[in-house]
Amino acid sequence: MTTGERPHIAYSCYHTRSRGGEQFVAEHVFSLQISGRLTITDGQQTNVFNEGDLRLIKRNNLVKYVKEPPAIGGVFKSVSVYLDQQSLRNFAMQHGYPQAVHQRSPAILSLRPHVLYKSFMESILPYVQNDLDVGEELQQLKVNEAILLLLQVQPSLADILFDFSEPGKIDLESFMEKNFHFNVQMKRFAYLTGRSLATFKRDFEKIFNTSPGNWLLQRRLQEAYYLIKEKGCAVSDVYLDVGFEDLSHFSYAFKNKFGSAPSKLTAQVK
Repeated sequence: MTTGERPHIAYSCYHTRSRGGEQFVAEHVFSLQISGRLTITDGQQTNVFNEGDLRLIKRNNLVKYVKEPPAIGGVFKSVSVYLDQQSLRNFAMQHGYPQAVHQRSPAILSLRPHVLYKSFMESILPYVQNDLDVGEELQQLKVNEAILLLLQVQPSLADILFDFSEPGKIDLESFMEKNFHFNVQMKRFAYLTGRSLATFKRDFEKIFNTSPGNWLLQRRLQEAYYLIKEKGCAVSDVYLDVGFEDLSHFSYAFKNKFGSAPSKLTAQVK
């Protein structure tokens, strides 16, 4: 689906296993797993979605995911609708929904199957599977339809969809210990802890007595060492799990800190 604007609807199609993806979820995402399996975690909980499963991923969360096609000759497929803040604000105003009070709830929600969800997603597939050029107006209609359906099937979702609050200032040390393995820009960490980038860096150095970049590198290497030596994890898995972008950079940093390559530590464990 192509358009001059940022698309509201996305289609994923993978023929091979895609591991180690991660992202900052900026908007709520309503998705159907068409085929294959998606494993997704926010660092606190892990959810597995198989063919026919529906999910809602809340905005302002960090997630890692693995996309796996069916075992024999299949293709991983999913379709997602992004429920952006402006669309939700306009919908709330038009339909008289008050702004919800922020409440803590899981970042990843499994939605129960419903014939209306199934019908809605099937109405989108001809557009995305054929890569049709769909205009902004039609995409907006589909976003509004998705919001209506979610509220009709599960009215309590209004507490999530119409919560327009931004992250408040939270405990920085606790947050970083829980999220150091996410490889995102520093400005994302700052935003999610309720700080400007400058304040984040200043607060960080007061707490940890070092820069965010250096602390993240050392913390990720410590975790990698533990996972390889104590848990017997494979190097090819560990470097992604702890937040490194590529294996060569991880191996170089690991050897520089511990004096030997991670592969040698793996051999010692075996």
